[in-house]
Amino acid sequence: MPSSQAAVDHSATVMDSNPPFFATYKSLFSSRASMNHEAELLAAECDLPLVDLSRLNSKLEAKQCKQDIITAATEWGFFQMVNHGVSNSLLARLRRQQVKMFRQPFKKKVLDFSDDSYRWGTPTATSLKQLSWSEAYHIPVSSANKLARTSTNRCVIEEFSAAMAQLANQLVDTLAEGLGRDGTYIKENCTRNSCYLRLNHYPSCPLPGEVFGLVPHTDSDFLTILCQDTVCGLQLNKAGRWVTVKPNPNALIVNIGDLFQAWSNGLYKSVEHRVMSNPHLERFSVAYFVCPSKETLIQSSALPAIYRKFSFGEYRLQVQQDVRLTGHKVGLTRFLA
Repeated sequence: MPSSQAAVDHSATVMDSNPPFFATYKSLFSSRASMNHEAELLAAECDLPLVDLSRLNSKLEAKQCKQDIITAATEWGFFQMVNHGVSNSLLARLRRQQVKMFRQPFKKKVLDFSDDSYRWGTPTATSLKQLSWSEAYHIPVSSANKLARTSTNRCVIEEFSAAMAQLANQLVDTLAEGLGRDGTYIKENCTRNSCYLRLNHYPSCPLPGEVFGLVPHTDSDFLTILCQDTVCGLQLNKAGRWVTVKPNPNALIVNIGDLFQAWSNGLYKSVEHRVMSNPHLERFSVAYFVCPSKETLIQSSALPAIYRKFSFGEYRLQVQQDVRLTGHKVGLTRFLA
């Protein structure tokens, strides 16, 4: 089976100037204390639950396929999908454009999209454990046509976003059905006006035991669909233990976000995850976030409800305040009933 990822030379040379981590976070590095990640760098690899999505088209297998998705969302909060309907050629074209974008000079990356789409590091970090050694383009789906400065970027991002939206709707319907509910509410509120893409690049890092590629967190959305390359780095917290997700070049990864955990009254799990930095290899991934409008209310229909009713805007504001004041996200525990 052909790989869905473009062939990428991952042997990157460490260059402080692109992005300028050492220069910008000089005070953090000068007063650093090792986080002692050495054991975690060697965390055991795991194979996520694997779902063959083509089984949804079979009258004989659709029911079991849906149950496999529901079980994975309940027990793991993560799963991987093959035969998902997103073409290998599209994923390869997107990866080629992504690599080109991130290998530009730093000043050109800042200008690659209009608005403030290009982001890197962690502006709020007050210690190395809060710093993410990564850079990203944060692209609202509704604005991709206006933000992208080249027609090639616009076309591939638009095509990929449409494929992800279709796939996300299929997953939302299945997961809502597992709760005895209808997925219409989520689909009507998670449109191209509120969903977004994040193109990620994790440059090689000379201090892998001291800096994360992406700090531990949960996702503040309903669902995230991730396309990653073949370089290890993604880890999730399974039963209090960090495990490394073994890359599968033919699979897309899905993880449950905070909003689905609240909407399901805790049945589906939004699991803490992170990306470990790598001293030798760079890593690329693309994430599609299924987010609602700020006004959307999140409420479980099950009783007694674990979480109180809240709007997505209220949730995002609380997360931002917690990160600013404490250095980390607190999340759903702020919204217990």
